[in-house]
Amino acid sequence: MTVSRLPLDGIRVIDFSRVLAGPLCSALLADLGADVIKVEPPGGDDYRSIGPFANGESGLFSAMNRNKRSIVIDLKTADGQTLAQSLCANADVVVENFRPGVANRLGIGYQTLSARHPALVYASVSGFGQTGPESYRPAYDIILQAMCGLMDATGAPDGEPTLVGDSVSDVVSGIFASWGVLAALIARDRTGKGTHVDVSMFDATLNLTAALVARYAATGVAQQRVGNRHPTSAPFGAYRAADGHFVVAVLNNKLFAQFADTIGHRALVDDPRFATDTSRCAHESALRACIEQWAATRSVADVNATLSAAGIPVAPIQSVRQALDSEQARARGLLVETTAADGSTARLPTQPLKFSAYPDMRTTRAPQLGEHTRTVLEHVLGLDAVAIETLASTGVVHEAEAVDAALSRHTVTHQEMNDA
Repeated sequence: MTVSRLPLDGIRVIDFSRVLAGPLCSALLADLGADVIKVEPPGGDDYRSIGPFANGESGLFSAMNRNKRSIVIDLKTADGQTLAQSLCANADVVVENFRPGVANRLGIGYQTLSARHPALVYASVSGFGQTGPESYRPAYDIILQAMCGLMDATGAPDGEPTLVGDSVSDVVSGIFASWGVLAALIARDRTGKGTHVDVSMFDATLNLTAALVARYAATGVAQQRVGNRHPTSAPFGAYRAADGHFVVAVLNNKLFAQFADTIGHRALVDDPRFATDTSRCAHESALRACIEQWAATRSVADVNATLSAAGIPVAPIQSVRQALDSEQARARGLLVETTAADGSTARLPTQPLKFSAYPDMRTTRAPQLGEHTRTVLEHVLGLDAVAIETLASTGVVHEAEAVDAALSRHTVTHQEMNDA
């Protein structure tokens, strides 16, 4: 693997995870220069078979497994478990996202690996963590959004609880897992000891809803759905213009006065209903009527230009396509063109951090299944050709050529994605 000058150069990660949360964690580490070796079963990570597809490859798998190497080991064999244990003995970090107990059955549990390698940092990402009455319950993003209050707090006041439009529970769990790994690596440098990082998607999702949790902790009252507005401030939300919607965010009296002047309603400032942020929130419907009356004859672009010129925080509501195709996204390099396995051009997301002391983070294509099996066995574990051929002939490991047919036959069901 090409050596790069990045913050995590020299850190090796063995990644047993699949689908989204665990792979995102290791992808973030790989972006920063870590050598991530993805250990897959003979059928491959479930995400390889989940669309959308581009040039025959899953876009979701490609995004979550950028910058990694792939080795196929059958962990349901004794020799496969021994091989995996040897890989972990030479690693800094292990990431897995099986349900609690499964990693132990596969011979790669924390107790087993840390007994041989006490300095190992081991991250487990699961739906409800390693402890608690729900710990063995399978979880998808929608389950966590439902159970953590996120859906209950999202949507119109008189409407149904609403799913947030992306797999935010998976994503935030992957981010917290990478953060936990980095903290554990810093501590290891001081103490020489590794640790088990237990990441619960339930815990992570509740931490994602920091304001909801803070309000409940302070008042004992759970926030109710308020639609496209702020629960405690106004004007702070989405409003209708002639050709669409825009959002504004006004949090203090000085800004409110400036906003009222800009929309031609200076009298709002002297109206006792709108004297404070709290009172404005209580009379949000009356305030909304004034704003939408002003905006009714204006386009979103005109509203955005007028309020921006006055220093009011305002924005059009964009699609993901508009956001990623914007000049701002291009300037920040949020999508990078890479060369796919078939030689075509593919776009992959990059992590969002910029470091003044380092060049741009690397972004290389996701590996094909088993693409690096021989390389890893030879150069990481020091096995010779005879030993590798023996492992391959007995089905303990698979190389890219040998797994193509198996992958084409592999059909993923929701049950498979929960079972080990």
